[in-house]
Amino acid sequence: MSIGERLHLRDFVNRDDNLVRLIVICVVVFLTMAVLNPDRFISTLNIDSMANQFPELGILTLGVMLAMITGGIDLSVVGIANLAGIFVAFVFTKVMPAEAAGTALAGYLALALAVAVLTGLAAGAINSFLIAGVGIPPILATLGTMQLFTGIAIVITKGYAVVGYPEAFLLIGNSSLWIFPIPFLVFVACALGVGVLLGRTQFGINLYMIGTNSRAAIFAGLETRKTLFKSYVLTGLLSGIAGVVMIARTNSAKADYGESYVLQAVLVSVLGGVNPAGGFGTVLGVTIAVLSLQFLSSGFNMLRFSNFAKEFTWGVFLLAIMTLNHVQNRRTSRHRAVRVETTAQEVGNEEVHQ
Repeated sequence: MSIGERLHLRDFVNRDDNLVRLIVICVVVFLTMAVLNPDRFISTLNIDSMANQFPELGILTLGVMLAMITGGIDLSVVGIANLAGIFVAFVFTKVMPAEAAGTALAGYLALALAVAVLTGLAAGAINSFLIAGVGIPPILATLGTMQLFTGIAIVITKGYAVVGYPEAFLLIGNSSLWIFPIPFLVFVACALGVGVLLGRTQFGINLYMIGTNSRAAIFAGLETRKTLFKSYVLTGLLSGIAGVVMIARTNSAKADYGESYVLQAVLVSVLGGVNPAGGFGTVLGVTIAVLSLQFLSSGFNMLRFSNFAKEFTWGVFLLAIMTLNHVQNRRTSRHRAVRVETTAQEVGNEEVHQ
């Protein structure tokens, strides 16, 4: 067995250990909340409610993960989602006639979904231009566009919620196919799509390479700007989809909805094993992490924790996980250096004996 094969096997085991640790955290959170409130937390009603709630955060987190894999971040995902949701709401409240039905209603539903997608793509393209084109650091560019998109949403709605959508549209956020809520199925579709993109395409490989070492990626001949442009456009698309799920579930579009989702999306990404410095992150890890946070959030609601207490807990949780991951990454780096030397010696000894 070669040095590379041995190192790959050992690195795979280490990553599996991280996944096991994440699963343990998820199970511990679930059991803790179940013990504290067994009658309500593990009820069918609550499980169905959680399956309807977490997809919007999960889809936003997938977008944040894509940005973090490249070594960047996107703080504008909630602003994009809210803006897309408001434009969709305007299609129903200002464009669609009240008497629309049948084929006409289906046409307006398709138009609304197209508006959400186009809004996400356009907003993502603005981020991409600022980051990949102009060269502004992602955290500054998306912080600015977050304020921009939220400001546009406030101006066009005057700060009020936009309500009143057709029942056919509300089915997206409040109905089920067999036992699976449609928001959950939308999340699964997005997760599978992103998973295939990252694991089975050259684009996904390029994202990881840029996050691992952007300078080396340039020297390797990768079109880093083009890849970064596509990644933030894709993040915008996912945000637009999340916006549709959000307003379909709540029957309301508002400029400041889900403000805490930015912190939660970053928390879920880091908890799910995404390296904030770039180069590593998996859809499976993020999925388990978002479930953990949903269990925690639902449990807090049943225990009647205030929103301030939840924000504080999430902040502490984020700092603790980042510290743990940083220490783990340093240990892994040191152990890897030792393994390279040890493995080389083992292979050398085997060759001598042969």
